Amino acid sequence: MTTLVRLASELDFAGWRTAARALRLNGVAPDQVAWTVGREAELYADAEPLPQAPETAAFAAPRAFLALAEALSMHRAPERFALAYRLLWRLAGQPNLLSLITDPEVERANRMAREVERAAYRMKQYVRFRKVADEAGGEAYIAWIEPEHRALARAAPFFVDRFANMAWAILTPDQTVRWRDGALEFGPGAPREAAPKDDELEAMWRTYFASTFNPARLKVKAMTTQMPKRLWRNLPEAELIPSMIAQAARRSDAMVANPPSEPARRTARAIQRKVRDAPYDDGYRPNSTQEVWAAVDACRRCELWRNATQGVAGEGPARAALMLVGEQPGDQEDLAGKPFVGPAGQLLNRALEEAGVPRDLTYVTNAVKHFKFEPRGKRRIHAKPNAGEIRACRWWLDSERRLVKPKVIVALGATAGQAVFGHAVSVMKDRGAPESLGDGATGLLTVHPSYMLRIPDEADKARAYALFVQDLKQAWSLAA
Repeated sequence: MTTLVRLASELDFAGWRTAARALRLNGVAPDQVAWTVGREAELYADAEPLPQAPETAAFAAPRAFLALAEALSMHRAPERFALAYRLLWRLAGQPNLLSLITDPEVERANRMAREVERAAYRMKQYVRFRKVADEAGGEAYIAWIEPEHRALARAAPFFVDRFANMAWAILTPDQTVRWRDGALEFGPGAPREAAPKDDELEAMWRTYFASTFNPARLKVKAMTTQMPKRLWRNLPEAELIPSMIAQAARRSDAMVANPPSEPARRTARAIQRKVRDAPYDDGYRPNSTQEVWAAVDACRRCELWRNATQGVAGEGPARAALMLVGEQPGDQEDLAGKPFVGPAGQLLNRALEEAGVPRDLTYVTNAVKHFKFEPRGKRRIHAKPNAGEIRACRWWLDSERRLVKPKVIVALGATAGQAVFGHAVSVMKDRGAPESLGDGATGLLTVHPSYMLRIPDEADKARAYALFVQDLKQAWSLAA
């Protein structure tokens, strides 16, 4: 006989949690449960009602599972509640189930949770507030968006941090949230017509968006993936996208037809000669991050250049509120000529996304610009830079700091901490404590992403990763 569970709404995680507890305590197997929302229950007229949970009975569920189940409840997949209960049922006999990442149901649940987090991240990117008058005659801001999943509760804290002094509301078809008088209020969904259509800032935003469009970097497939077409109608600038895509090929061809001038090439060669030959005390100072890129590969301040493929300078906007400093390029970075493209860089990108930090607004670099390694057969194994190499390369990091002018500098690991703060640091002791730096920026110490890749225990790795994300959130809030 099927046991019927009727949830109050598509987002009724509390109802699911209560029902799942009662079902497991009464020994009701997953294949004997029908999860329904609202009027769907009418399809199960002959089903048994949900049994009551015994008052004295209890069982423990891992905290990681509860977080996973809550994320699943925000997904649009119809089977999300059933999947979460199947995992809870299996945990009784397999306490380490969630660490089995190759298990089909665990893999499916983790993928769905990542899709929810990605939906929350996209909300942070694509929400556009429009100004209206509130009930008291003051200013308020309202936005409407239709996210891929019901991730509004995941994204709301980001907007509280960024717009704590504003009165605002975000409307979605599934749920709404309002921030006023220092409190968040969630309510039922709203139609698009409930939000204002435009305001006086929209023309300015369209102009800015058009001015930053680079046709030579256009990848139509990637663009439609990163900015789903279903979200375009929420964005004032999106109406410009079709025409810009149509004109991209013509504009790109025009750019290619105008190659760099000979004076520009001579300037790059002159910079490299100057860097190679100068003792660094002749007053030479790079005038741009592009000049740093041209010069780093010619650096001979220490001996690391001899075995490295190339120098790897920082990457990011010419002005950035947040700078991340790692230790040195790794094997993949040395070959690619770009920082943080290997496994540690991929983990960093995921953590930045979860922390709500846009990678494209962040300047990422390393304390040491050449790869130091020890050969082992055909492999090149990372070797830690010594104090002299860190000191020699500090000149380039200082140049990047002077040019980028970050408000906050995050040192990723002890080597980066020594370069940023100018003295030896203890990561686990000093992490997360803001420190004023001599150039007016604020320094913050945390672990290097590669540290988490080396942790063998999955639970310990998850805890370390969560703390790392919190450190990035703190840094971004200080940089705002």
